[in-house]
Amino acid sequence: MSGSTDIRVVVREKYGAIAEGRDPGCCAGGCCSGDTAVLDQLGYTAEQAAALPEGSNLGLGCGNPLAFAQAKPGETVLDLGSGAGIDCFLAAREVGPSGRVIGVDMTPSMIERARANAATSGYANVEFRLGEIEHLPVVDASVDLIISNCVVNLSPDKPQVFREALRALKPGGRLLVSDLVLTRPLTPELQQNVDLYVGCVAGASLREDYLGMMREAGFAGVEVMSEGRYEVGRGAWPEHSPEREAFEAVVSVKVRGRKP
Repeated sequence: MSGSTDIRVVVREKYGAIAEGRDPGCCAGGCCSGDTAVLDQLGYTAEQAAALPEGSNLGLGCGNPLAFAQAKPGETVLDLGSGAGIDCFLAAREVGPSGRVIGVDMTPSMIERARANAATSGYANVEFRLGEIEHLPVVDASVDLIISNCVVNLSPDKPQVFREALRALKPGGRLLVSDLVLTRPLTPELQQNVDLYVGCVAGASLREDYLGMMREAGFAGVEVMSEGRYEVGRGAWPEHSPEREAFEAVVSVKVRGRKP
């Protein structure tokens, strides 16, 4: 990987293949798309799993961002890297018919799949827009709540992601991201490992650096709501391999911040 353009191309190709069914997927590889056991590991309730439209769960997350988001009826919610729509559809249930949910994803085939899921299941208050999370296709101060699930770690310009999120939020609006962060640095070789990058590990930032980027973007009240080991996909790598060891350096966190 030689630059941000290359990284985006690799990520778009990988997740495009997942959306089209040409790749079994999973953020870290080696897990089963649509597996409710994986959803349970990631903190989704049985009720949430049962409510999902068929085809919206591709096994790509690292947590449930809605667990601490406190979405309210009538709010506008924006999902960064919405994939096939799993968290958008769950958010739509919480904001109700008077609310609105916008999903943004840079992969055309993901957008196509998410729109089909919304149409098939009759979600009139959900829409999906093609775009990069570093350049959100939403107007200033138009969103009450931003969520994201294991996507910011894939961005080559995370500070810009947080600046854009702040721009899109209304004053007093909240950001709740579920993501992977590092507890210690990875070796340069592992940082350049394409499989680990698209697997949400090699692109992860150190925990304190991640929180620092949110604060520097202008978020107030930045805090980690929960933190734990990330097991999904770890077993796909051979025992004692460098890639498997890399998983020992990542944790799954849910982080909250607000726009002053």
